Amino acid sequence: MRLALDTGATTTLLNWDITVIAGYDPALIVERTQITTGSGVEFCPLLPVEMLEALGQQRKRFKVLCHTLPPSARVDGLLGLDFLRRRDLRVNFRTGVLQLD
Repeated sequence: MRLALDTGATTTLLNWDITVIAGYDPALIVERTQITTGSGVEFCPLLPVEMLEALGQQRKRFKVLCHTLPPSARVDGLLGLDFLRRRDLRVNFRTGVLQLD
């Protein structure tokens, strides 16, 4: 799946359809979190996934927001600050390489 690095997002977000394909049912999740989008305020399920791996790092029992992103976004989710917390992120704009230690 393709995730956009979003340092403006406090919580990692996965497209609703991606979580369903992975075997989860976000509709069954009781815990909801308020988010503000470009179109307004919404309440999204906060889904604990078994594992999320990105940039060479793994998070187990990691909670992600489930929300439908517009097709024009061309990504399956947003990698938020919660995934990056307590890590060293290096962005090399010249080479287009991200490194998370």
